[in-house]
Amino acid sequence: MPRRKLRVKAADSARINTELTELRTHLEIHTEWPEAVLAEAEEAAEHPWLPEHDATDLPLFTVDPPGSRDLDQAMHLSHRPGGGYRVHYAIADVAAFVRPGGAIDAEARRRVETLYFPDHRVPLHPTRISEDAASLLPGEPRPALLWQLDLDADGAVVLADVRRALVRSHRRLDYAAVQRAVDLGGADEQLALLATVGRLREEQERARGGISLPVPEQEVEETLHGYVLGYRAPSPADGWNAQISLLTGMAAAELMLDAGVGLLRTLPAAPAAAYERLRRIAAALDVDWPQAVPYPELIRSLDPEVPLNAAFLNACTGLLRGAGYHAFDESRGLPAPAEPGHAALAAPYAHCTAPLRRLGDRFAQEVCVAVAAGEDVPDWAREALPAVPALMAGGDRRAGEVERACVDLVEAELLVGREGEDFAAVVIEVDERRPGSGTVQLREPAVRARCDGAASGSPDGVAARLPLGRMIDVRLTTADPATRTVRFAAV
Repeated sequence: MPRRKLRVKAADSARINTELTELRTHLEIHTEWPEAVLAEAEEAAEHPWLPEHDATDLPLFTVDPPGSRDLDQAMHLSHRPGGGYRVHYAIADVAAFVRPGGAIDAEARRRVETLYFPDHRVPLHPTRISEDAASLLPGEPRPALLWQLDLDADGAVVLADVRRALVRSHRRLDYAAVQRAVDLGGADEQLALLATVGRLREEQERARGGISLPVPEQEVEETLHGYVLGYRAPSPADGWNAQISLLTGMAAAELMLDAGVGLLRTLPAAPAAAYERLRRIAAALDVDWPQAVPYPELIRSLDPEVPLNAAFLNACTGLLRGAGYHAFDESRGLPAPAEPGHAALAAPYAHCTAPLRRLGDRFAQEVCVAVAAGEDVPDWAREALPAVPALMAGGDRRAGEVERACVDLVEAELLVGREGEDFAAVVIEVDERRPGSGTVQLREPAVRARCDGAASGSPDGVAARLPLGRMIDVRLTTADPATRTVRFAAV
């Protein structure tokens, strides 16, 4: 899935906005577009390549954060004759607007993915395409790759197909509206089916041994009174929507593996030592993990609102490190991975549902639609595949750096001038090599930062070990927006 957005609600924080502009300069993030790219985007928006198949009568709907305009996906769900479910999932057809080897293509390979700052979005494609002509905005006919995913009564896939089609989204929803409709009993047939299919797919995930970590994330939002930080845990509606995207990504992976050509998102299984470490952490946090209980079942039983559980879930994110992209084309001597699975999903998986925001998805889409039609994969996509994993790895690193730097800056700005003040916090991580140092998560404001243990009184002055998973009082020692640094010490 694409990185979370740092959402903005209003604009009245001039100093932070200036610092964010300086941050983009420091990170060498280019916000301006070359004239050739803008000219090509305007021409493509006026004259896109349109598919022959017309599916505009299919009443698709989108689910996205409020205010989003780069809408990659739209869906329609129905009952299948004879039982089971049918999911139609439309994905924006970026290839209808981007000429291989053209100016937009070259600029997209340089940008790799959309970057989200609290005050500004740096898109992968010009907004004339990503937020207008290619976006699945309601009421507008758009070229798309339209997946048909047939499921049995238990939510297992029995058929997966994809073709180019002209589609039209009929309505635009956000996660809160979907959740509210389901919770209050006012969901129409489409939203009721989304909840039903989403839950069935979650059960399929459980049966495979897959897992999604319910770790609350920090979000930066700008209000009329300035920036604020908050924690946000995914709602059930977020999860149902994600399951439709994951379903499509897994179907795409199987299609490409069968054809011997494609682009996978892989994650190797964590070594046994990593699970042994987690068991030691669970014991230290009083998290009951019976030997017979599999790791995924344990995760599903934990409430992330409980401090001890939150600390353990934070430690579990270490199992997700090592994800990457693997391109393969067996007819050209580029083999498929020996282990093609994604360990967190317990299945092969491909990123293919966010082409407006992520470069690699365009190439995965092109492979899938060609294979499904029994046609040769276009040379422009096939020739690009070997270089895509390195491009995506670099883009992911840059997006992670941007995300962390933005949060660090806003944290420092919110706390500057409060040095010496005490806060309640939970210790969510302890450095195993330096147990007197770790990470704490404040209740208010929503800050995560480094923390040193209290002075131990030992001759060498080494700080006392931080108590992992425990609530402690911490004192703010540093809040420096210039270096984007926040630091605490245990009281």
